[in-house]
Amino acid sequence: MPGTADIASSMSQTQAERMRSVFINVSKIPLLFLFLYMFVCSLDVLSSAFQLAGGKVAGDIFNDNAILSNPVAGLVVGILVTVLVQSSSTSTSIVVSLVSSGLLNVRSAIPILMGSNIGTSVTNTIVALMQAGERDEFERAFAGATVHDCFNWLSVLVLLPLEATTGLLRRLSQAVVDTFHISSGDKAPEMLKVMTEPLTKLIIQLDKSVITGIAMGDEAMSNRSLVRVWCKNHILTSSVNVSVGDSFNCTSVQPCWQSNATTWTTQNMTLLVNIEKCSHLFVDSWLSDLAVGLILLACSLLLLCTCLLLLVKLLNSLLQGQVAKAIQRIINTDFPYPFGWLAGYLAILVGAGMTFVVQSSSVFTSAITPLIGIGVISIERAYPLTLGSNIGTTTTAILAALASPGDKLAAAFQVALCHFFFNILGILLWYPVPTTRLPIRMARTLGQRTAKYRWFAVLYLLLCFLLLPSLVFALSMAGWQIMAGVGVPFAAALLLVSVVNMLQVHRPGCLPVRLQSWDFLPVWMHSLQPLDTLLTKVTLCCAKGASEPDLIQCSMDHDGPQKRSHMALDNLVLCYIDEAPTVVMSQGADEAPTVVMSQGVDRVRSTRL
Repeated sequence: MPGTADIASSMSQTQAERMRSVFINVSKIPLLFLFLYMFVCSLDVLSSAFQLAGGKVAGDIFNDNAILSNPVAGLVVGILVTVLVQSSSTSTSIVVSLVSSGLLNVRSAIPILMGSNIGTSVTNTIVALMQAGERDEFERAFAGATVHDCFNWLSVLVLLPLEATTGLLRRLSQAVVDTFHISSGDKAPEMLKVMTEPLTKLIIQLDKSVITGIAMGDEAMSNRSLVRVWCKNHILTSSVNVSVGDSFNCTSVQPCWQSNATTWTTQNMTLLVNIEKCSHLFVDSWLSDLAVGLILLACSLLLLCTCLLLLVKLLNSLLQGQVAKAIQRIINTDFPYPFGWLAGYLAILVGAGMTFVVQSSSVFTSAITPLIGIGVISIERAYPLTLGSNIGTTTTAILAALASPGDKLAAAFQVALCHFFFNILGILLWYPVPTTRLPIRMARTLGQRTAKYRWFAVLYLLLCFLLLPSLVFALSMAGWQIMAGVGVPFAAALLLVSVVNMLQVHRPGCLPVRLQSWDFLPVWMHSLQPLDTLLTKVTLCCAKGASEPDLIQCSMDHDGPQKRSHMALDNLVLCYIDEAPTVVMSQGADEAPTVVMSQGVDRVRSTRL
């Protein structure tokens, strides 16, 4: 039997280990906040990089009123501009400025606001790509990120035609403006900027008035750099003597006098004097805005990826065991019956409040994306949080509009209200009734597809946020006849395929035998497998060309695993690209048997036999 001393020693060791574990976990919390702070700062610098690279292009697009008069073109402009500047607040503020200055009417501004709602969701989708290393985490993270996209696209598909035909949002916002006496307010608070600016101001500072000036048609702004050089300036007003030709031209309220047959008077002149230079890295740089933007883009993406990976690892180490279960129960649990439905609406309020505090829907949705990936927040709970974030970001525009001058207040406030009512109506369409929560089901499907074919995530980003909007924009510029001729058949075919897909799943007996599956079509028309096989072949061949030929030999034939198992005896490395799992066993003279498994072309494995 162990003695008393041994028991005491064992207990002290256990207590020491427990204290050491607690100390390590507590020390991880400051690191967690540090990485979160750097993550938010990297998002801020990323936004500045996009504005440097494409801000003037965005301003030129806004300056073309002929384009913006087309609702579909306005929607696409909102998407592309928000993707370029990586900030719906920036694009919305430009729209408010254009409306308040009279250069853009409210009817043309509404589709642009809808497009900015779609464009701002690209940030958290990019963040989800950083979790592609772990298949299950990537599936959850990508589904949690794209639920925002799906909600915005579905809302636009319903509300844009409704707005174009009835003017619902415009009339609703106009009724509110006419009913209430709106007085000028303060500017929206920028609580997040107070924390991030001390660091980001040392890296880059932008003069956003350049983008607004270009959008409002100021030619002088076209040659100005977006990089801010002077951070402090002062307006001096002085009186100077000017000649007015003769006494007949003396219209000044100041007295005139003659000297040497010339009539003089006194006028006030205003001069902007630069006092203090900025202190960021690129203040004296000779690089162009595009070059600075690309440098910052690469650095901010690297910092973003690094911080996100470290955040995920820290969260995984902290949220383990009972802690993770407790947090999951708190976040994902509904209220007791019959008040279970209130939990989702409380999450909407939380999302709106948090977004109002950080003043950025992109920051909030990007911050919860890793939590969705590691399973702390379910997609059912992330959905109302995202909807609340959409509402929270509109309050910033409303407060900013209330700070407009009196003569411009009504139009600016009406535009901000249109953005608010668009999100409210979208929530009424796609949240209260559980069967109408299509964005959740769509996002789950996208997550499953992306987990199987990881390249699909990049294709999705390019297609939804660049290629498709650009194509629609080009068609809209060609005229409504051409756009209708191309768009209506495409929309009809898409609707038909969607209906047939739903019937194949739920009511296959209602369809003819031939339409009960898509097997009668070529494989590439109803499966991503051929494209995946092609991409795998290209990737393997590139790897083969970059490696030594005597070390890597990849077999591309499809004669089955049996033939390939015989080839394993002669090849140093064997590459498997079968869809079904393949097991190959080989045993060297002095080695234990080696088992190689490969499943699907998206899990290509190579091993030395």
